[in-house]
Amino acid sequence: MPAGNPVISNSEDRFGVFAISFVLSGEFVIARPLRVNEQIRIRQVRVIDDAGQQLGVIPTEEALGMARSKGLDLIEVSPTAVPPVCRIGDYGRLKYEQSKKDKEARKKQRNWELREVKLRPKIDVHDYEVKAKMAERLLLDGGKVKVTIMFRGREITYTAFGKRLLDRIAKDLENTALLEREAKLEGKNMFLILAPRPTPLGPPRFVHLKTDTAHHDVETADHHDDHEPDTDHGTDTDAVATIGGASA
Repeated sequence: MPAGNPVISNSEDRFGVFAISFVLSGEFVIARPLRVNEQIRIRQVRVIDDAGQQLGVIPTEEALGMARSKGLDLIEVSPTAVPPVCRIGDYGRLKYEQSKKDKEARKKQRNWELREVKLRPKIDVHDYEVKAKMAERLLLDGGKVKVTIMFRGREITYTAFGKRLLDRIAKDLENTALLEREAKLEGKNMFLILAPRPTPLGPPRFVHLKTDTAHHDVETADHHDDHEPDTDHGTDTDAVATIGGASA
């Protein structure tokens, strides 16, 4: 083990949660509040100074005095070690830096969220724009989007039009979206998956559309998709072809 760079175990403390991780790079990851200064009541601790150097095992009062003399804190970074490991540093700054890291981690985690936008093969132009706008907002928010076309009854014979509709939305959202998964038919649903582009190719196409009732339209379209009765008796081929093949 390299001198001056201990690896503190990720074993759980007596509260059943991780207190902190101290890796070889010298970075700390706070997972719960740590004991600081007078809260540390054990007699002796292993100390790491503010420069990252090990000072060995010394009385806690002496370590606390060293921290105070520098205007810093004595932070118990590994309460489960024997003896516990403490570091001399600025606890407020440590919490602030960790808070920023946590926010960045949450932003990256959001990229794994998968939201679904449902379409019908007979969708009209207005509802299509509402759904496309909703998908675009989710992509701009950092989430992945599953765009699903639901076929009911004899609509399953219109899978070619469904594929054209999915190709269209992928094309319309190409400034903000990458096609992560090609259109695929599973049962009576066809879907594709879009992921947000790290660097947009251009401005979003739909979110700038000024619709005072946009939120209501999204909810209405969702409700319509989920509850629309199956009235297709093979007479809507033209409607399906129009939206599936309409130019942008």
